[in-house]
Amino acid sequence: MSIMDDCAGTHGKILIIEDDPDIRDVLRFQLEQANYKVIEAANGEEAIDLMKKGSNLLQVGLILTDIRMPKINGVEAIEYIKANAPSIPILVVTGYPDTDLAVDLLRKGVKDFLVKPVEKETLLNKVAAILASPQEFKYA
Repeated sequence: MSIMDDCAGTHGKILIIEDDPDIRDVLRFQLEQANYKVIEAANGEEAIDLMKKGSNLLQVGLILTDIRMPKINGVEAIEYIKANAPSIPILVVTGYPDTDLAVDLLRKGVKDFLVKPVEKETLLNKVAAILASPQEFKYA
């Protein structure tokens, strides 16, 4: 079964956008241990391609993204997601703390901004809180 064949029920489905395979593996492992379904992308370009596959935009309950990545970075991916799927909540997890960037992204609708390394409990609590909050639907 492909990712696109299994798109029903988005609530526990999380897209991780992270260029470091070791960090991506740790995040996936922690989330899967908590019974979330995880889809992975190595950069923003791959994530956008994944989202565009099939007849409908891939729907997930949450996107967890890094910022500094090759090809299409996290900020560019966030802009695409917010323009095309504004109701999907986004959680930024980055190794580069930047208060100005964090404030800017929060103003653009990102749910939270965490700095690596993130403790498992902190990550899972944040993910659970975001998924438990009502989804915001924005209409053009």
